[in-house]
Amino acid sequence: MSESPASENNSVYARIARAIDFLVSEAERQPSLSEAAAQAAMSPAHFTRVFRRMVGVSPKRFLSLVTLEAFKQRLAEGATALEAQLDAGLSSAGRVHDHFLRLDAVSPGEYRRQGAGLVVRYGFHEGPLGDMLVATTDRGLCFLAFTEVEGRTSALGQLSAAWPGARLLADAGPGKYYVAALSRAPRDAGPLSIHVRGSNFQVQVWRALLRIPEGVLLSYGDLASAVGRPRAVRAVASAVGANPVACFIPCHRVIRRSGGPGGYRWSMPIKFALISRESISAP
Repeated sequence: MSESPASENNSVYARIARAIDFLVSEAERQPSLSEAAAQAAMSPAHFTRVFRRMVGVSPKRFLSLVTLEAFKQRLAEGATALEAQLDAGLSSAGRVHDHFLRLDAVSPGEYRRQGAGLVVRYGFHEGPLGDMLVATTDRGLCFLAFTEVEGRTSALGQLSAAWPGARLLADAGPGKYYVAALSRAPRDAGPLSIHVRGSNFQVQVWRALLRIPEGVLLSYGDLASAVGRPRAVRAVASAVGANPVACFIPCHRVIRRSGGPGGYRWSMPIKFALISRESISAP
C-alpha cells in the first residue's frame, strides 16, 4: 500500500502546510501575502483561494488568529466558557456539542477484550484537510487519523493497536457519513456516535474535551481542573494526545497556558487550520 494518496490534493496540502508553518513562525511581524504565497509556490490570488478553501479564512485573517496575544485572549475566554458548560449540566455522560454527538465508551470488560468479536470497517477518504483514515464499528466512529504526514501504513498500524482484538475489514462505505459531517456545521451534521476504547481516565478527559465549545481554546491546566485533577496536568496531556478520533474529539482546542500552541499528533499545520476554521463558524 502506498504511503500517501496519489492525488493533486496531497501536493497542495504539503504546500499549504509550508505556508502555514511560515505564517505562524513569522506572525509577530505580519509577513506579506506575496511572502506566504511564495512558500506555497503559488501566485498570491491562487494561494488565497486555496488557503481559504482548506483553512476556512484568508491568510490575513489567519495571521490575526495565531499570534501569541490572540491565543492568550482566547485562553482567558476559554476557562469561562467551559465553566458555563459545566454549570449548564453537560458534565455528565451523554450528548454534547449542542447535543449532536454521543460518546459511547467501551465497558471495563470490553476494554480488556481489546475489541474481540468486533468488526472494524475502515477506508481512506479525502477530507477538507487531505487524506484521512476513517474506521467504524456498528456503534459508531472508532478511529480517525489524518495521514498526510505519517502516511497510510502508519495510520493502519495505529488503528490495529487501538483495537488489537478486532477484525479489520476494508470497507470505506460507513465512514463516508463522518467525512461528510466534517464539512458541515455541528448543528447541521445530524446525530453522530463515537465508539472509543480507552481507560476510565482517558474517557473522562475525552468527555471534557467534548465540552469545550467550538471556537474556544483551553489550557492543559484548566482542562485538568475541569476533570477534578488539577495537579495531573501531564497525565491529562497524555490522555489528550491519545485521542483516537482526531477532530471529532477536539483535542486541537487545548494549548499551553503561556499561549503557545502546544503539540498535535497529526501535525501543527492541521491544528492551526482546525482552530482557524472554528474561529469563524463558532456561534
